[in-house]
Amino acid sequence: MTELELKYGCNPNQKPARVFAKSGELPITVLNGKPGYINLLDALNSYQLARELRDALGLPAAASFKHVSPAGAAVGLPLTDTERAVYFAPEGALSPQAAAYIRARGSDRVSSYGDWAALSDVCDKDTARALLPEVSDGVIAPGYTDAALAILRGKRRGGYAVVQIDEGYSPAPVETRDVYGITFEQGRNTAKIDGGLLRSIVTKSKNLPDAARRDLIIALITLKYTQSNSVVYAKDGGAIGIGAGQQSRIHCTRLAGGKADNWQLRQHPKTLALPFLPEIPRVARDNAIDLYIGPDDTDILSDGAWQTAFTRRPEALTPAERREWLGAMTDVSLGSDAFFPFGDNIERAARSGVRYIAQPGGSIRDDDVIAACDRLGVTMAFTGIRLFHH
Repeated sequence: MTELELKYGCNPNQKPARVFAKSGELPITVLNGKPGYINLLDALNSYQLARELRDALGLPAAASFKHVSPAGAAVGLPLTDTERAVYFAPEGALSPQAAAYIRARGSDRVSSYGDWAALSDVCDKDTARALLPEVSDGVIAPGYTDAALAILRGKRRGGYAVVQIDEGYSPAPVETRDVYGITFEQGRNTAKIDGGLLRSIVTKSKNLPDAARRDLIIALITLKYTQSNSVVYAKDGGAIGIGAGQQSRIHCTRLAGGKADNWQLRQHPKTLALPFLPEIPRVARDNAIDLYIGPDDTDILSDGAWQTAFTRRPEALTPAERREWLGAMTDVSLGSDAFFPFGDNIERAARSGVRYIAQPGGSIRDDDVIAACDRLGVTMAFTGIRLFHH
């Protein structure tokens, strides 16, 4: 197949719409459903992210994409009992590929609503079981087992988009795009991200444990496919806070830090013990949890609103409990797609438990940023590589 006609482009008024190969065949095959224009943008960007994580770390990987930026990305490490509860994981044994998607989806379940899923490896039955109850538009993978495909073809009344990509596909080294009738051309971003980028540690602290190296690589590869400006917080094998598309780097850091804080607060014993009505679907639970742990928790706990989600009125998280729980968060890694211009980014990141940072360096205020790290006991490496993505 050399081309695939689409219902419309980004919006219903944008017709005609199609994807096509300038030469040869398309490297994708639609096995079920009818993916749209934005779906395929998400599919092709998210698969690259998942595949690069797999190649860099040797573990099955996954990404959860929304509007051409990741809501989450992770590798397939085993899930703890707490993580299984927080991420709404299915019961029973889980394959590494399933664990990778559950981590990616679970890092920010509100943002992942209606996501596009990307898998680095063949989609197995466990991963399909994890996808089945989620509100998701589609999935891309290099292959599917018969059992997985049977499950996914039953999702969304048979309309769930299932796309298979040729694992051996290699795109041309030069890419083009049209904007307002003008064609842009550039070399593809083939920068390899691995542990070698973390050699130049510029802070007094040189401590960089293996888990932090892994998480920094996850953050940097995630940044490579996140709309800039962007900052990514990572911990325990996954991105836990992604700040994308902000004009100011401090706003990226705050946005991603707030998401990382929410990731931590979802694991608080009070959050885990919320008395949901048994018939409440997981989407409504996600929204209720987000309101409960947010600073404006009165939206769900006051004026009887709690009765729509809970069997009884839950006890609110007190400001002291929030501070104590967030204060215990540590060993978080952070990547930035471009240099930090001011030390305020480090101050904000440290409030969310960041102890390890990777960024390109090159600001005229690098000394100020390094001094902030030294004051807070943060280890920082200069990668020398900018990772803008537009």
